[in-house]
Parts: sequence; structure tokens; C-alpha cells
Amino acid sequence: MANQAFFNGFSKEIKRHSEDLTVDFAADKSAHEGMIVAIYARVSTSDQSCEMQLYELRQYVQKRGWEVFAEYVDTGFSGAVASRPQLDRLLGDARLHRFDAVLVWKLDRWGRSVAHCVRSIQELVALGIRFLSPNESIDTGAESPMSRFLLHLFAAFAEMEREIIGERVRAGVRAAKAKGTRMGRPQRVFRRAEAQRLRAQGKSWREIARALENPMSTVIDCCRSENPSLS
Repeated sequence: MANQAFFNGFSKEIKRHSEDLTVDFAADKSAHEGMIVAIYARVSTSDQSCEMQLYELRQYVQKRGWEVFAEYVDTGFSGAVASRPQLDRLLGDARLHRFDAVLVWKLDRWGRSVAHCVRSIQELVALGIRFLSPNESIDTGAESPMSRFLLHLFAAFAEMEREIIGERVRAGVRAAKAKGTRMGRPQRVFRRAEAQRLRAQGKSWREIARALENPMSTVIDCCRSENPSLS
């Protein structure tokens, strides 16, 4: 619920600023004639349909003379889930630079997790791929007046997310220590006397390590730290 409220605030902030930074999508027709795009659509339940999203996005692409590389449609997947079959396939194709832009009906179709939206869109931008949501005037293209604002906003949210996660980790560590929980790796039990006894019986270091279920280097170091002359 907290993440959903955070995402809603994130979306509202973008929409509020986009009112003053409206992208003239009609003006980019000639500049990006022949652009290859990927269309992404999603619905949360299997009894819903993506046809309305797909119809509007196809019309949008057709009016601009762009080419659709593929349509990636996830049906029955929550937007809070970062890994979805078609979204994963889209990101894989993006890493292979198979298209120039990603087109979504609305940002919440891409995802409802702020962290995932920020990371995935930043990855697309780093790959040189535009992310467009025409219904919200979102465009990460370099010539878009929204682009710089969006990237700064995404970076700010990403930094805030890292700080929140870091504080949660620190709080968890403090709580664990207060309960007496030992932090770090569990200590390995080593029976030095037993190792020395086996060595005196003529066992090899490898055999001793296997018998005590310890790495051979640990057995040798521990035994020689007490008796350097031990061969």
C-alpha cells in the first residue's frame, strides 16, 4: 500500500509538471520518420483485454509513419511485479538495440513500482532508446522539453529509494543487535586438538580436512599457528 501511494504521488508529480511542458508529438513526425518502436501493453487480470491500449498505440504509430518492431503484451500480471514475461523479452530486445523507442499507453501500464519504473526507464535511456507515453506527455527523447526534467526526477527518486533501503537495513541491523543476534558470517567450528591427533597418526592434510569438514587451508593454518614446525 505504501509503495502504491508512493507511485501515485510519483505519477501525479509528472502529470503536474507535464501540463507546463507539453510535448508537441505532432511536430516530431518528420524528425523521426521511419522510427522503429516497440509497443508494450499490460492488464492485471486474465479476463481483461489490452485491445484498447493496442488500438490507440497502433493509431499513434501509423499517423507518424513509424514501424512497429513487435507488440509485447502481458495479460494477468500486476504492475507491482518487476519481472513479467513480455516485459523481460522487451528489455532483452532493447539491450540488443532492435528498436528506437518504447511506446506505452500510460506509465502505470509499464509498472506500478516507482523503483522498477525508474530503473527500467533509466536503462532504456542509457541504451539510447526513447520512452514515450503520449497520454501523459512523457518523452525521454533528447529534444523533448520533458526529457531533462524526467531524468532529474528519476535520479532524485532513485537516490531517495537507495537512502530509504539503506535506512531500513541499518534499522534492521540495530534491532538485531539489540536482540543479541550475532552479525556477519557464522563462526566455523574447528577442532584443533582433533586435527593434531589425526596428523600425529600420519593422516594427510586432505584426509584431516575431509574428516573435520573444514577447508584444507584452514586446517593447515590453524594447526601451524600453534605449532609452526608441524609439517
